[in-house]
Amino acid sequence: MKIIKRNLFHTAIIVLLLVGCKSKEEKVVATDETAKKPNIVFIYMDDLGYGDMSAYGATEISTPNMDALATGGVQFTNGYASSATCTPSRYAILTGRYPWRNKDAKILPGTAPLIIDTDQMTVPRMLQGEGYATGIVGKWHLGLGSGNVNWNERVSPGPNEVGFDYSYILAATQDRVPTVYIADGHVDGLDPNDPIEVSYEKNFEGEPTGLDNPELTTMKWHHGHNNSIVNGVPRIGFMKGGESAKWSDVDMADHFLAKAQQYVKEHKNKPFFLYYALQQPHVPRTPHPRFAGKSGMGPRGDVILEADWMIGQFMKTLEDEGILDNTLIVFSSDNGPVVNDGYYDDSEEKLGNHTPAGILRGGKYSLFDAGTRVPFITYWKGTIAPGKSDALVCQLDLLTSMAALVGSDKTGGDSENLLDAFMGKSKDGREELVLEATSRTAFRKGNWAMIPPYKGPAINKMVNIELGNAEEYQLYNLENDPSQKENLAKSNPEKLQELIADFEKIRGNSNDGIQDLELK
Repeated sequence: MKIIKRNLFHTAIIVLLLVGCKSKEEKVVATDETAKKPNIVFIYMDDLGYGDMSAYGATEISTPNMDALATGGVQFTNGYASSATCTPSRYAILTGRYPWRNKDAKILPGTAPLIIDTDQMTVPRMLQGEGYATGIVGKWHLGLGSGNVNWNERVSPGPNEVGFDYSYILAATQDRVPTVYIADGHVDGLDPNDPIEVSYEKNFEGEPTGLDNPELTTMKWHHGHNNSIVNGVPRIGFMKGGESAKWSDVDMADHFLAKAQQYVKEHKNKPFFLYYALQQPHVPRTPHPRFAGKSGMGPRGDVILEADWMIGQFMKTLEDEGILDNTLIVFSSDNGPVVNDGYYDDSEEKLGNHTPAGILRGGKYSLFDAGTRVPFITYWKGTIAPGKSDALVCQLDLLTSMAALVGSDKTGGDSENLLDAFMGKSKDGREELVLEATSRTAFRKGNWAMIPPYKGPAINKMVNIELGNAEEYQLYNLENDPSQKENLAKSNPEKLQELIADFEKIRGNSNDGIQDLELK
């Protein structure tokens, strides 16, 4: 009997060892599979221009942490947002679809419904399908809910319904109500006894506004920003209640950084995607006191320095957590620069010799190149060899390219697979690209840019930016004339007709006229 028991015991030990070995083997396999898939981070700036980084030629401001990405990765000189304004570009970077295909993809109020269909393929949804954790921290501005949002309940649909496991966002922009953070659909820190009310139509009785109560403001409005006052800043739209949930403007950058760092630390043991959407240098420019006055260029320069520091701290977190070597960073901006975008903040007066658009013409809202050509960098320490590339790339292409990186067959409707270009293995980009600015579209093919005729003012005088409107076609050779000074439409009619034909194959011929300009 003792022999039988001893044999059974030995058999059990052998079985347990075999099971343990198998489990260990499975864990090793799982770890190997995980190691094959890099973490992916999109660092997305708000209104950062082509000339706002020292790596892209700025001489009056130093951006060492952004520059470290540029010098350590692939710095694209022909990298584009899809659009010259924020909401359309944010729609494109997540969906891989031209925003002009969606009539609702325009600058949205804070109460707009979600403009991404919940069945639509997105970068986070594609990565979820490949086993990634997915998160967004920062600016959203793609609409929330289905209309008539009750901010005192869970707001849905939103980021969580289009592929993000985790979301910590501001609904629209820093200059729009509601001025609260939203965590996975819930207003963060809301007191149920002080419910939030929001309207973009009329004010709530007894609530002060920037228009009627300028004595209560610490930042003066220039145009369009004269509704509810929060933290001394007049905003777009009207809001009542929610006092305990209102954000602190000067602490916003630090707040988002802490959330991004926390996300990295909590998800470092499996592949993750983080869309880190900073609010700088969008208005209102409210640098933390430790950055105020540091640039000598007013609040706009200060918040660029602030954002640069945040990026440096975020990169340090990746390094400290031991995952920098397995993380692909894509750095870019949603559109080109604007200096005065609604407030008197000394940014124009203190600009000095700094040129936010660099050598390019135009800026935010413009069909000239500075509206959509932006800093664009891919960085992966030890994997991407440093260098510059003049390949034509667009944020549209990130969905299909990231899918190729992780082995997914998902694509975006207008998104091309430019993975080799993003990884620095090829100088070849896309051949052509339709670009958009406030309901108008233009065309880029090779080194040529074509702008159709548009009615409307040539210059937006409120923001002092050339819009690209003209009665005649415009044609520019960007290789020889990056500043778009010489219109070659009349001297090169063959090339003009070629671009018009190729443009209309994609866009159709519905490009006549101009809708009302959407300004901040």
